[in-house]
This record gives sequence, structure tokens and C-alpha cells, in this order.
Amino acid sequence: MTQASEIDPGSIELIDAEDIDVSAEQSQPATQSGLVRFLLGASLVLIAFNLRPVFSSASALLLEIRENFGLSPTGASLLTTLPVVCLGLFSPLAPRLARRIGTERTLLAVVVLLAIGTAARGTSSVPLLFLGTALAGACIAVGNVLLPGLVKRDFPDKAALVTGWYTMALCAGAAAGAGLTIPFEAALGGSIEGALAIWAVPALVVAVLWFPQVMATRKRPKGPTYVVKGMWGDRLAWHVTLFMGLQSALAYCVFGWLVPILRARGLDGVTAGAIVSVSVMVQAAACLIAPHLAVRGKDQRLINVALCAIAVIALLGLQFAPLSTVWIWAVLQGIGQGGLIAVALTVIVLRTQDSHSAAQLSGMAQCVGYTLAAIGPLIVGLIRSWTGSFAWSAVLFVALGLGAAINGWFAGKASHVNVETVKLSG
Repeated sequence: MTQASEIDPGSIELIDAEDIDVSAEQSQPATQSGLVRFLLGASLVLIAFNLRPVFSSASALLLEIRENFGLSPTGASLLTTLPVVCLGLFSPLAPRLARRIGTERTLLAVVVLLAIGTAARGTSSVPLLFLGTALAGACIAVGNVLLPGLVKRDFPDKAALVTGWYTMALCAGAAAGAGLTIPFEAALGGSIEGALAIWAVPALVVAVLWFPQVMATRKRPKGPTYVVKGMWGDRLAWHVTLFMGLQSALAYCVFGWLVPILRARGLDGVTAGAIVSVSVMVQAAACLIAPHLAVRGKDQRLINVALCAIAVIALLGLQFAPLSTVWIWAVLQGIGQGGLIAVALTVIVLRTQDSHSAAQLSGMAQCVGYTLAAIGPLIVGLIRSWTGSFAWSAVLFVALGLGAAINGWFAGKASHVNVETVKLSG
């Protein structure tokens, strides 16, 4: 068995989602000027910002989209579920594309196609609405995988700092989509199509900023190739994967349906969007703090279960507690959900012994987990369609939280997946 370098638990957020050879592109961060490195880092942060508005912007206007496009409740459910499905289906393409055409070129294609898919939602065509959403979801899947590797490669001396910034940018993008889409609609004269399509603009801007980085990239010979054996048959790996998937399902229920749930309770669209925006920004802070708390203990079982409980209880509070308390529940939900995202990534690293097995486990967790996560928003929509309300979706939220807590308990135990890392070439 060939062991790679040991993983530092303090840098868990830097793990690649797949085993990507990001060293295939020439990078000399030590010799780059401060301005060049600043522009590179800013570009990565801006790319991250564009990877979430697709989810939250559609959620903010879901009621209006249904009326304007003539969608059935099932159609609306599919619209919220489709990009999450694409996260699972298309994430395995990222390493192949990176090896074939280069990481920088792949990211450029991602942001350009993301802009096209987002703009396609701004037509009056139902097929283009769904096709554009699917294209955007596929681009987001690839971007999710490639960004951590680029941060590790180009900012080895400031990786934690840059990762913190791009993590916050992810949350800021989701918050902006939730909080600004309805004001954009009002500013555009009530144009739902315009409010959906306007999120293509920041993607086009970052494409222009990223283009010089693509032109400056030079190829160099690929490094050694490794294969990890036994991951898919390991019980602990499946506990980690299910923990990731079930907490993601809960998260995308929030992204896709919390605004409609709050609006169904009588809040106006702007207020509902603002509440979700605040919750998502709290998630960003929790993402930065939770990993450091998680690695202090011998294992992560208690923190995994506690965060599941906080996230679910707060979500139920947002559903049923007096409206005067919704801001409190929004903050608590952000703490629970943001913490869950972070510790789910943490256990991927802590349950593996080398970088290659960590990358393989992360790829497994992302591929299966996001596919599983897509079921959550779909079922919420179906419950709304069958019962005429969101009340019974609380049963789903409890079930997802319970499943995440059970798998989080086993995933949090201090042990390692039983796999073998083998060097094939190089």
C-alpha cells in the first residue's frame, strides 16, 4: 500500500471533491506579483459567488414562476430539484475535463455556460426554463469540484484564508439570490424573466476577469496516478456518504422551499427573502467555526447529532412558531445547517489516512450525496401538491434530520475507512 502525505485536519475545507491533477497546469504563486495574486484570488471568490444564485433566485420567485409559466405543483418541484440532480450527475465529469483541457479552461467554460443557462431562464419558454436550469446545475457541479484544488495549488501559503473567502462567497451568492431577486423584479417593472436572467450578468463579468488567467496558463507533464481500492464496499464510507447526502437534502429543501413556506405563512416576498438571506449568511459564519470545534474532540459524534437537532428544530420553528420569532429561528437554522455542511466535509478528511483516499471518499460522497439530496426538494413539492400545504413536509424534515443524525453518529467515530491506495504510474 502506498501512502500519500497525511492530511491536516485543520485544513479540511481544502479537500478536492475528486482526485484532480491540478498540478498539470503551471503555477508559480511564489513569483507572482501581489496584484496578480490578488486578481487571481478575487476571480476565484467571484466564481464561487456565481455557484448558488441559480438555486435561491428561483426559490424566491417560485410562486410567480408557477403562474407566469403555467407550471403545475409537480413541475415547480421538478424545477427546484433539477439543478440538485445535476450536481450529482455531472460532478464526476470535472476531473476528466480538467485533465483533458486544463482546469483554468474548464472553469472558463463553466462560467460562460452558466451565464448562458441562467439567461435562458429569462425567456418565456418552459423548455428553455428547464434546459437552462439543467445547464446551470451541470456547470455548478463542475465548479464545485474544481475550486478547492485551485485554491490549494495557487495559494498554498494562504489556502485557509482564501478558502474562507470563497466559502463565504458561496453563501453570499445564495443570500443575494434569495434577498435581491424580488427587488430586481420590482425594479425591472415586474419582469419575472428579467429577474431570473439578471443573474447571468455576474457570471459574464467573472468570465472576462478569468480569461487572462486562462491565457497565462502553460501545460506541464502530469504527475503520478493513484487508484484507491475498496472505498465503495466500506461501511464507514457509506455512513459518511449518507451523512453528507441527508444533510445536503435538508439544505436544499431550505434553498428551494423556505421562501415559499414563509410566504405561505403570510409574509411578503421581500421579507421572506430577507429572512432566508440572513439564515444563509449565518451559515457562512458557522462554516468557518464548526470545523475548528469538530477537530478538538476525540470524535465528532456528539457535534454531528447536535447540529442535526438544531437544524431540524429551527426549521420546524420557521414553519410553525409565531411569526414574531422567525428571525431567531432563521439564525439558529443557519448555525445548524452551516455547521452540518462544514462537519460533513470534516469527517471526510478525518476518516481517511491520505489525500488520495480523501479525494476518492469526497467524490463518492458528492456524487451519491447530491443525487440523494435531490429527493428532498422534490418530495417537499409533492407534499405541497398532494395536501395543499407545507405542514406535512415537517415529517420529511424530521426524517432527514434523524437519518443524518444516525449516519453522522457512525461517521463521527474515530476510525478510518478500510481502503488501499496504489500508485500506478509516474
